[in-house]
Amino acid sequence: MIKPEELQLARQWLHALRTELGKAVVGQSEAIEQMLVAVVASGHVLVEGVPGLGKTLLARALAQTLKLRYARVQFTPDLMPADVIGHSVLDDTGTGLGRLRVRQGPVFTNLLLADEINRAPAKTQSALLEAMQEYQATLEGETLPLPRPFIVMATQNPADTEGTYPLPEAQLDRFLLKIRIGYPTHDEEAAVVRLVTTERAGHELPLDALQPVLDDVHVMALQRLSGLVKADDRVIDYAVRVVRATRQWPGIEVGAGPRGSLALVRAARAMALINGRDFITPDDVAAQARAVLRHRVTMSPDAQIEGRDIDDLLQAALESVEAPRL
Repeated sequence: MIKPEELQLARQWLHALRTELGKAVVGQSEAIEQMLVAVVASGHVLVEGVPGLGKTLLARALAQTLKLRYARVQFTPDLMPADVIGHSVLDDTGTGLGRLRVRQGPVFTNLLLADEINRAPAKTQSALLEAMQEYQATLEGETLPLPRPFIVMATQNPADTEGTYPLPEAQLDRFLLKIRIGYPTHDEEAAVVRLVTTERAGHELPLDALQPVLDDVHVMALQRLSGLVKADDRVIDYAVRVVRATRQWPGIEVGAGPRGSLALVRAARAMALINGRDFITPDDVAAQARAVLRHRVTMSPDAQIEGRDIDDLLQAALESVEAPRL
C-alpha cells in the first residue's frame, strides 16, 4: 500500500522531471509523458521518427536530468554483438604471462541509446534480448547482472528502409512502448530554432541548462511504488479484453500476445502514479493502449495496400471494447 506522503512525493518528483525535460525538448509533450511512463514502469522504449526531431536529444536530456550513467551505440551493418556486450582482451603486463581481461561493453549502463537499431543485422540486435528481458548479459560464458535501473531507448527512421533490417518480433515484444515522434507545430519549430541557435554554434544540443532532479535511488523508488499501484480486477479484465480484441480485428493479421496485456497494465500503473493516484482507471489503460500495442500487432496486406494506419486500427479496436464503470 502506498502512503499518502509517498504518493505526493512521487508526483512532485515526476512533475519536476517533466518540467526539466521541457527546457530542452520543446513540444513533444506526449513523447515526454510516455518516456516518464517507461522510466516509472522500468520498461524499454522504441522511438520512431524521421531524423532531426529530437530522439537523441530526448535520451541525453533524460540521462542528464536523472543523473544516470548513459551510453550510446550507433547501430551499423558491421556492428558485432561484442561491440554491445563486451569482449575479452589480452592483458600483458610485460611478464610474458598474459591473462584475459573482460572488458564490459556499453550495455553495462543505466540508460542505453541504441541509435538506428534497425541498421544492424539480427545477430547484433539479438545481443540485446537477454539484457532487455532478464537485466543481465552473458560475457565469455559468465552471466553478469546489469546496473539498475536499466532502460534501453532505441530509435529508428520509419521512412528510410535502404540498408535496414526489420526488428524480429521477439525483440519488438521486449519494448514496453513504441513512441512516435512527429513534426512540431510552427510555433514549436520556431522555439526550437531560437533555443538551439541563440548564442550557440547551431549544432550544440541545448542541455547545459538542465539540472539533475532525480538519481538512480529515486528512480528505483518510483518503480517500486508503481508496482504497488492498485489494479481492480475489472480494470485488468478491461485491459485483457482490449488486447484480445486486436487478435480478431479486421485489418490486423497478427494480434498482440499475453505480454501485451502485461505491458498495458504496467504502463497504466505508471500513468496513475504520474497523475498522483494509487489506483488505475480504464482511462489509464485507454491512454496507453496505442503506444503499448502498435509494435505488437501486424497489419494485414489488404490494410497496408489501402494505406491504413495502425493507430487508427487500434483506436477502432479499443472503442469496440466496453470500459467498466468503477
